[in-house]
Amino acid sequence: MLSSLLIANRGEIACRIIRTARRLGLRTIAVYSEADRHALHVRLADEAVAIGAASASESYLDAGKIIAAAKQTGAEAIHPGYGFLSENAGFAEACAQAGIIFVGPPASAIRAMGLKDGAKALMEKAGVPVVPGYHGALDDPAFLKQKAYEIGYPVLIKAVAGGGGKGMRRVDKVVDFDDALQAAQREAQSAFGDPRVLIEKFVKNPRHVEIQVFADGHGNAVHLFERDCSAQRRHQKVIEEAPAPGMNDEVRKAMGEAAVAAALAVGYVGAGTVEFIADGSRGLRPDGFWFMEMNTRLQVEHPVTELVTGTDLVEWQLRVASGEKLPMTQDELGLDGHAVEVRLYAEDPDNGFLPSTGRLDLLRLPEGEGVRVDTGVEQGGEVSPFYDPMIAKVIALGPDREAAFERLSAALAKTAVAGPRTNLAFLRKLVDLPAVREGGFDTGLIDREIETLTGGAVSDETVALAVSMLSAPDAEERRYHPQGWFDPWSVCDAFQLSGDREVGLRVTVDGEEREVRRRWHNGVPVTPEGAMGEVVRIENGVVALEGGRAVKVALADSLLRAAEDEGGHASVSAPMHGKVIAMLTEEGAEVVRGERLFIVEAMKMEHAVIAPRDGRVERVSAVEGDQVEEGAVIVVLEEVSAPA
Repeated sequence: MLSSLLIANRGEIACRIIRTARRLGLRTIAVYSEADRHALHVRLADEAVAIGAASASESYLDAGKIIAAAKQTGAEAIHPGYGFLSENAGFAEACAQAGIIFVGPPASAIRAMGLKDGAKALMEKAGVPVVPGYHGALDDPAFLKQKAYEIGYPVLIKAVAGGGGKGMRRVDKVVDFDDALQAAQREAQSAFGDPRVLIEKFVKNPRHVEIQVFADGHGNAVHLFERDCSAQRRHQKVIEEAPAPGMNDEVRKAMGEAAVAAALAVGYVGAGTVEFIADGSRGLRPDGFWFMEMNTRLQVEHPVTELVTGTDLVEWQLRVASGEKLPMTQDELGLDGHAVEVRLYAEDPDNGFLPSTGRLDLLRLPEGEGVRVDTGVEQGGEVSPFYDPMIAKVIALGPDREAAFERLSAALAKTAVAGPRTNLAFLRKLVDLPAVREGGFDTGLIDREIETLTGGAVSDETVALAVSMLSAPDAEERRYHPQGWFDPWSVCDAFQLSGDREVGLRVTVDGEEREVRRRWHNGVPVTPEGAMGEVVRIENGVVALEGGRAVKVALADSLLRAAEDEGGHASVSAPMHGKVIAMLTEEGAEVVRGERLFIVEAMKMEHAVIAPRDGRVERVSAVEGDQVEEGAVIVVLEEVSAPA
């Protein structure tokens, strides 16, 4: 077994690797950027080395700094986690040249599977079915547009390099192709440093089913069955589960054998995932699935496989990297129970799932039988604008699918987050959606049900409970539930021995000022009818929680009230912290409602900001390349008077 391990990653995956490595007796070394100086993974490791500025390109993506840190600390091996350098063949080679073990496949396998066009050609030779499309090297826009026409709409434009839904666009008609191609190429260049794309036929009613494979350096290879990742948004996985709903032994065998054949075709070693697209319109069939790509690393959703197979895939990685044989043969592997995972993100589903950042004023994660949580943050920590905004993965295991989803639903009900906006309310609705519970969904489900899954607010009644806490503060009191009671002598606004009275307070609810009136009886706040939420005290206020949503409630400071905009002007702000990658208007230009004004990139994804109304551009306060803060005014529109 290895003696020491440097983890070239951050967040929940770094914490996850550190825990297994320490259990096996390895000395663990973390690396961290300036933004992660106080991060959880830094404290969990035995040692930690600073590697640069907050930007990933100056820290976690700098292979030279990572290898220098390994040499400095005497690390025997480097585990890349996922993302960052995990699928970088050059980094794997640099590790070998430095005499450091790379916990992953050989560089040749990473290269073979790293570019989707070459991987598909290789799979065709190996007899693995692939999705129809153009996978060649020509990248002239007119040529690609012609190929899309020949393939037949709808099509998918997909980045040749990378994954995770970045650099991917679905196009339903020819008039949308040019804009979609440009956006996909820009996003691919930003995320992977490679703007090349391929064109594929979009499979209607698609199911996304992937196979976990593992190989050692002694010629042995196995699969650890499948995961279903069909519940997606913008090609990003939202729910992952194992085994796949509707899977039977015949299809499982066919997919498993195809995945192992794919791994053997490239001389694979270590953990990998072979992803297939299946036609869900007629159920899973042995002749109804096609190879999409192979991820030459550990996957975010690996916990569901671990739970149903009783394995620790990180331990398997470390043992294989140590030169050992696979711990189990194919015949020894089996499935027991059902596991399901969701990803809790700092993002705003009600605003196009824009990333959110900031301090985690409250973080309460679930515990209990059959519940697992993988996280890399703590209450009081920060969700940084520089990296993926994942807060935690919540995973539930049950004896069957229904039990697993019930446990997951209950676990999410116990979860609470305040500070950044999150997708918790969205996840709670999603896991209880009848189509999800029935298991008959495809990758288009979330888009079809988006109005059902988003929208809503913390009720006025629960906000009123928060106001009760503000008007009767108690340093020792941490929670106020609808059944709770406060000492009437602690009320700060007036004195009254008995009877009813109504109190009006000006408060801010997530920064928006409003007046809330509360009724008191004999010095005790009267609980509003229908109040179903909970209130938790935090620094400088309280948080009202209900249905997975959270709003901060604080006493309003009249001296800090912002003057309201007058004169028919409209300010268009950056929706999140990010980089302006395209300014599509200029001062003096006349725009119409819905017209794109500028594009902000955050977390390697593009977000177009549109005009909220017709008007003339009075001011533009940013240029391409500028880093902007969330809420910063970028464009000011003035109302255009109608001609006399």
